[in-house]
Amino acid sequence: MRTTLDLPEETWRKLKVEAAQRGYQIKELLAQLIERGLEASAAQSAAARPRSLLPIAIARDPSLPLSPALTNAELHAILAQQDLADYGRVAQASNPAA
Repeated sequence: MRTTLDLPEETWRKLKVEAAQRGYQIKELLAQLIERGLEASAAQSAAARPRSLLPIAIARDPSLPLSPALTNAELHAILAQQDLADYGRVAQASNPAA
């Protein structure tokens, strides 16, 4: 669907830079950012609702440490790789001649 947005000049510049760095078209990045915002909003709404179910307890070996096996930077790198792989699959599916 086509729409028009009035964005502040600085926001537009940041958007262009981010899209270029990620290898996205601006409209793809905007759609992704809007979707993430909507998902975050839905998650906040869901978190604000009272829970009717009890949390699930997960049995674990008490001899194992609770510290994470990966650093935040390592997790971020894994997620970035997954994002790029997902984008590649979507781009290939939308342009099979390439």
